[in-house]
Amino acid sequence: METHTYKPKIGITTGDPAGIGPEIVMKALQSPEVLEVCEPVVFGPREPAAVRDLGIDPGKVSALGGKIAFESIESAVEAARLGTVDALATAPINKESLRAANVPYIGHTEILAGLTGSQDPLTLFETLGLRTFFLSRHVSLRAACDLVTEERVYRYLVRSSLALKNDLGIEDPLIAVAGLNPHCGEHGLFGNEEECLGPAIEKALRDGVRAVGPIGADSVFHLAKTGRFDAVLSLYHDQGHIACKTLDFERTVSMTLGLPFLRTSVDHGTAFDIAGQGIASPVSMIEAIKVAARYAAS
Repeated sequence: METHTYKPKIGITTGDPAGIGPEIVMKALQSPEVLEVCEPVVFGPREPAAVRDLGIDPGKVSALGGKIAFESIESAVEAARLGTVDALATAPINKESLRAANVPYIGHTEILAGLTGSQDPLTLFETLGLRTFFLSRHVSLRAACDLVTEERVYRYLVRSSLALKNDLGIEDPLIAVAGLNPHCGEHGLFGNEEECLGPAIEKALRDGVRAVGPIGADSVFHLAKTGRFDAVLSLYHDQGHIACKTLDFERTVSMTLGLPFLRTSVDHGTAFDIAGQGIASPVSMIEAIKVAARYAAS
């Protein structure tokens, strides 16, 4: 008897209509790689290529563009909460357009948290097998260093471990904590910010979280890429972003965990400078959809 493999339904938002989102979504939907692994459900304008008909100029910030992007996300979130789609893959939005539209959120993560009532969702990057969590996101480097505390590192290790188990189905994940200073401070020669990491890891271990570190940031990402660890906890934004995007910029997929559903996203912006020219690469969008489908199916 013929058997059929279930294809998850992936909700795909087209992002800001003045950016490259509609273009890369349309291109992704023509990819056999996408159609083989999922049933796409698109949320956005019915004719995303005809943005000028909506009074929107490609590459321009507009309140209407922000409104359309936000309403598309709202509809996709509602579908995910109702179970009519299994996961979301989102195209980029523009913060200035959201502000012009009086949307009370600064970006995707904040929108998703607000619409679902989720507290402080986790951001996870996946790039060719390398998974990276972030202890802090959009703060200054000085502020990021101040956020490296025993309690915060411990809390993120616990949350990251649960997210890997519950959202991605990794049964017994091992997480490596990156060092902050060169050579993890070399026993205080280059700084003592790592002193809190050992106690945080020990506390996490007592709670059943498998964690090791700190491990120098110049090697920990390579070790994770080769399979030594299931994920790395990066101690600040650029530390992990540089590692992932250098490994493969276009195939870096951002995931938001800790929501009632899985959300993946391209890891680039609206690219207003090339919007409407038909030259945007869909590779990141394709990868985001494929990652959403892979984990949703499992």
